[in-house]
Amino acid sequence: MNSKLSDLDQSKLDSLYQELKENTKNFLGYPVSKDFDYKSILPFLEFPLNNLGDPFMPSTWKVDTRKLECEVLEFMADILNAPKDNWWGYITNGGSEGNMYGLYLAREIYPKGMVYFSQSTHYSVNKNLRILNMHRVVINSQDNGEMDYNDLRETISRNRHMPPIIFANIGSTMKEAKDDISKIKKIMKDLAIDEYYIHCDAALCGMIAPFLDPKPAFDFADGADSISISGHKFIGSPIPSGILLAKKENVNRISTAISYIGSKDTTIPGSRNGFNALILWYAIKSLGLEGFKARVNDSLKKTDYTIDKLLKAGIKAWKNPNAITVLMPAPEQELIDKWQLATENGTTHLILMPNTAYEHIDKILDDIIPSIKKNN
Repeated sequence: MNSKLSDLDQSKLDSLYQELKENTKNFLGYPVSKDFDYKSILPFLEFPLNNLGDPFMPSTWKVDTRKLECEVLEFMADILNAPKDNWWGYITNGGSEGNMYGLYLAREIYPKGMVYFSQSTHYSVNKNLRILNMHRVVINSQDNGEMDYNDLRETISRNRHMPPIIFANIGSTMKEAKDDISKIKKIMKDLAIDEYYIHCDAALCGMIAPFLDPKPAFDFADGADSISISGHKFIGSPIPSGILLAKKENVNRISTAISYIGSKDTTIPGSRNGFNALILWYAIKSLGLEGFKARVNDSLKKTDYTIDKLLKAGIKAWKNPNAITVLMPAPEQELIDKWQLATENGTTHLILMPNTAYEHIDKILDDIIPSIKKNN
């Protein structure tokens, strides 16, 4: 492609770049890491990278990064305690696609199942359930955003004729609350329910929870059947992406051989972004286990620093255990817009991602604390 932009269009592009550069400086309200540097892999943009078909099977399409995709998945399977020789996965376009896949598997196993999820669940889940035409019940949330296990127990007991499909939040959107899989499994045991499915939405915390002490009960060893994680959140990426892992025996139920690509149709999209696999592979190889541990500890320290500063200023701030999300009363709308703060029902949160500098924390707090005091 040798064509050149007009002066007007080039000016639009230049203006957009400067606008994005400025806007990227001013946000702590969304869980997106921006401390990445992928210049080393820019030359791969010369290729139409398409990870067509199953990541683990050969294909007649060769312009792909599926070998690196498999390395990413193996790394994730290890830290999520996936069952040996009985796991499968692929790199998705984002956490919502991974959640849809987990629910899709659950529906195929239990066509008459009932999905249970809490009030704190991400808005996209209701949409996924409508698309999949699945029965669903919303469970109450506790004040901290965690699922109300008593309500779950009572609701399941009233629907014993329908196999339970549990959609668990491992880091809810506003409060970073983590539903406890061990408590959910105990409910199933107490109710003598043997047939059920547990999907974990670990969009943000999937790359945090494995490195916490104590580790939350959320992975395959704790009883999960599938887990979805976002790649552009704690890992960091210029392109939205995600990682889905599930038990292989369940995936085998839905796979279909496609002769003309020489592979199986096991994923939701046919064509998949091969550059995403390259980005996540580069991040994982660059950081390694110790790098991720350091990122988690760094974020936790910055969270404690932020809470301490807010409390000393007389602001009622709080967080869930081992969370990097700080909750506080909302400031004025002008500051919500300025700092791009996610706000719900009069509560605003700050998410202390690894890229957040202490100077940045001081700057936003000095700006919003007077406003919060004025509003409350």
